[in-house]
Amino acid sequence: MPYEDRGGAAMMIGMSDLIEILALVCTGLYAGYMLAFLSGVMPALKEVDDASFTLVMRTVNRKVPGPFFLLLFLGSLGFPAVSFFVAPEARNGSGGTFVGIAAVCALVGHLITSGGNVPLNNALKSSRDQGDERAARAAFEGRWNALHGARTLFAVAAFVLMAVALPR
Repeated sequence: MPYEDRGGAAMMIGMSDLIEILALVCTGLYAGYMLAFLSGVMPALKEVDDASFTLVMRTVNRKVPGPFFLLLFLGSLGFPAVSFFVAPEARNGSGGTFVGIAAVCALVGHLITSGGNVPLNNALKSSRDQGDERAARAAFEGRWNALHGARTLFAVAAFVLMAVALPR
């Protein structure tokens, strides 16, 4: 096991600690990513014309599922879930409960993404050849933003719960 020497005292970092740290980092980065879209990207796109909006969102939807995003997306669910089952006896008090609820929050957010946002992304992509960017935007923007707000809330909740669950 890796350790860090702090003035003669060795601090052991076990597998369960590493998983909890990865859960915290992934949930935090993912929540930040979602918040950036909610607070910056989508409000900025609200101010552009329909053709620009649909072009940008189609491009974003094509580029986002890259390796970094997929690592955060999967890690923000996987690491809290694994953490819940790895060494629960090492947690004091309600830490295990917080980790479990964090994993559930992450799962709900992922279900919103896969059941709501992704189908809307696919519909927007399919509408490209129809030529009516106003209709494409109208069918996409409001519903996508509402779903995105909900999944952002769950992502932030998962991060906060992981932070509270970490042993002090």
